[in-house]
Amino acid sequence: MPKEVGRKVIASNRRARHDYAILDTYEAGVVLVGTEVKSLRDGKASLADAFATVDDGEVFLRGLHIPEYVQGTWTNHAPRRTRKLLLHRNEIEKLIGKTKEGGVSLVPLALYFKDGKVKVELALARGKKAYDKRQAIAKRDAQREVAKAMGRAVKGKYGR
Repeated sequence: MPKEVGRKVIASNRRARHDYAILDTYEAGVVLVGTEVKSLRDGKASLADAFATVDDGEVFLRGLHIPEYVQGTWTNHAPRRTRKLLLHRNEIEKLIGKTKEGGVSLVPLALYFKDGKVKVELALARGKKAYDKRQAIAKRDAQREVAKAMGRAVKGKYGR
């Protein structure tokens, strides 16, 4: 029986949703050493420069920064080491096929605890062009204006 139940987010990559169009998402386990887990339990991690690669039929997470554990000794881990991801064989085969197409990347969206185990939400993503980003920002601003106007209309303050 796991000690923790549910999902506790450690780090999320909000920039990825802005820079990439998300095609598909996968949940993968992460192979970690003891001091990495302790550092993650303190809520310290950065997905800013992280990406995933498929090498020799295995998926690896590169660029994930987990700072050294403060109370750790000489057994501490390297902060930016390459970490293996745990996925089912058929998921790995799908990822190999999709990434061979070209123009598609594997980007981590979130790092979290799920029932006491560290998981990463991995996205199959295609990079957005600058005009796509501007369109997304304009659409979001327009929706915000509509919501504001609707709120004012409900309150009876039309003319402001």
